[in-house]
Amino acid sequence: MEKWRMTHRFIRHSSKLLFDRRSNLNSHNIVPSPGFAFHRYFRLEECNFRRCFGSVATVIERNASFSTLNSDDVSYFKELLGEKSVVEDEDVLLTANTDWMRKYQGSSKLLLQPKTTHEVSQILKYCNSRCLPVVPQGGNTGLVGGSVPVFDEVIINMGSMNNIISLDKVSGILVCEAGCILENLISFLDNHGFIMPLDLGAKGSCQIGGNVSTNAGGLRLVRYGSLHGTVLGLEAVLANGDVIDMLGTLRKDNTGYDLKHLFIGSEGSLGIVTKVSILTPPKLSSVNLAFLACEDYFSCQKLLVEAKRKLGDILSAFEFLDNQSMDLVLNHLEGARNPLPSSMHNFYVLIETTGSDESYDKEKLEAFLLSSMEGGLISDGVLAQDINQASSFWRIREGLPEALMKAGAVYKYDLSIPVEKMYDLVDEMRIRMGQTARVISYGHLGDGNLHLNISAPQYDDKILALIEPYVYEWTSEHKGSISAEHGLGLMKANKIFYSKTPETVQVMGSIKKLLDPKGILNPYKVLPQSLSSYH
Repeated sequence: MEKWRMTHRFIRHSSKLLFDRRSNLNSHNIVPSPGFAFHRYFRLEECNFRRCFGSVATVIERNASFSTLNSDDVSYFKELLGEKSVVEDEDVLLTANTDWMRKYQGSSKLLLQPKTTHEVSQILKYCNSRCLPVVPQGGNTGLVGGSVPVFDEVIINMGSMNNIISLDKVSGILVCEAGCILENLISFLDNHGFIMPLDLGAKGSCQIGGNVSTNAGGLRLVRYGSLHGTVLGLEAVLANGDVIDMLGTLRKDNTGYDLKHLFIGSEGSLGIVTKVSILTPPKLSSVNLAFLACEDYFSCQKLLVEAKRKLGDILSAFEFLDNQSMDLVLNHLEGARNPLPSSMHNFYVLIETTGSDESYDKEKLEAFLLSSMEGGLISDGVLAQDINQASSFWRIREGLPEALMKAGAVYKYDLSIPVEKMYDLVDEMRIRMGQTARVISYGHLGDGNLHLNISAPQYDDKILALIEPYVYEWTSEHKGSISAEHGLGLMKANKIFYSKTPETVQVMGSIKKLLDPKGILNPYKVLPQSLSSYH
């Protein structure tokens, strides 16, 4: 071990402090550079317009069966909710109509802020009777246009439903309302000796109802799995106002169809989630974070295999980024510093371990790092000494979306691809794009999730034509998914067939038709326009 200390730059993490490993990246504070352009085609007719938002433009027609908001509707909502919860202010509506990437913008004239499930129920019952379309909205941190109106849909913002209902301190089961901000839940649980199984860079803004509705993945999935596993129950309101109480807190309940799974990941198209029960793991006393360098992608893969084998019981995150990503962060993210400044490496990996025995965890991690270094899988690396260093490491990985926004236009793709094939797409895209744009890749290597980003000074149809449909076709050919964790929203609704068979999509359409026969819930999203439920 003495040779290890002298030869390599790993530093023992001796602090006993637990740390919140993420910096608070409030998506709403990310401001695009002055050259950032909205690539869109404005309305061609009153009910027909064409838009291109990092995905091939498609003609979207406003559903002719939908009603238009009138003064009687506004009066009803004010009587139901009170005037303060019925928002018509233009500045507030401008923000609510626009996604955080400033790429999707609707034209809603009304935002509602219900405080109870009953109020949500009454809103939907009324809107369904009037055939008024609605869009549920949480923190509005989505990346595929799923949380903003396409036309004039009424916005139902869930932020006022932010109560924590209960925490079972034996089982760790948390019950809360949908509008609870993720970071607030993390802080609450931390004070009671538990952690959220979900952690996102946008945790300062995103809400748990939106997280569940989009089946958000995040940085802890490799350890705790997806929300399909950790969400034990939920309450949802259907389009006609019926409240479906599935807010169970049992680990085992094998009585018929487990309907809650229909709402996890359906992006508000089947119902509005109002309450959630979620299984939270206990907070463990030992956390270590290593920032490592690898010379090639094969080494990253091999390192992942070895980490799962040798750190399996304590491995909590395995993230990667390439040298193009590191260069982007260092040039566009304020305060970012390279933890390995002596030279630029081809790939970087962040490995986090979480356990209950500090000395055991350290010994296990150091033994793993030593063997990986001796085996040539790691070329350099450093262990976080304290909370500040750990936060700076995570800032690099989590700051990439912000850096991309500041660099200019960005075409974002969130893909699940078999790990051994994942970087092949990056290499092929770099050849395909040539000097026209930069290909930035990073993601959750531990669960096969690639975030592929094409960065350019401005949006350009020629660039888009090089990307699509090639990226979708390549992903489909390699048995991947065109949306690993961001959802389909508006951007990918018509691309669903790259990942799902026509028969499967037809069943989805039948479920939509059953639960929302008038199609008022988040219209034009998730499912392709060809399905009759949208017409």
